[in-house]
Amino acid sequence: MNNARVVLAAVLSVSGLAVMAAPASAQVTAEANVAKSEGQWGGELGVGMPIVNDGPIKVTPMVGVFVYDRDHPGYYKDDGACYANSDDSEVGGHHCDGSGTKLYARIEATYSLPMASVGLGARWMGDDLRPYGTVAVPIAPLFSVKGDLGDHYLAAGITAHF
Repeated sequence: MNNARVVLAAVLSVSGLAVMAAPASAQVTAEANVAKSEGQWGGELGVGMPIVNDGPIKVTPMVGVFVYDRDHPGYYKDDGACYANSDDSEVGGHHCDGSGTKLYARIEATYSLPMASVGLGARWMGDDLRPYGTVAVPIAPLFSVKGDLGDHYLAAGITAHF
């Protein structure tokens, strides 16, 4: 297991324990986004909980999954079976299903203004840690429309606070 996966496992474990051990008054954040990451379009589903929530300032770590349409160039499908291009041997169907998932972890620091929240974040997926800017505009008491923009990363979606 490489170092990046060890770090991700540690972040996911700590974040999961923090959510489970949270007091009833803690505010859990859930997001559903359409995103483009590293040239791939897909969807993000994430959950997090603020570790700092002091007036207009909030720091929120999150974990989630990026689901995308993945090309598997080393494989092909014929009569319902999946084969490797290298030697035409039959392989598991998951190589030809066209789907891919990647886990991610991120942390955002935001400042709430009267009409929007603005901030900065860092997103870690695979072996890449990338900074981004974020803006969220409330549309209902517990829901916001959110957008993120950074190096090789673009996302827009809905955020819910519970």
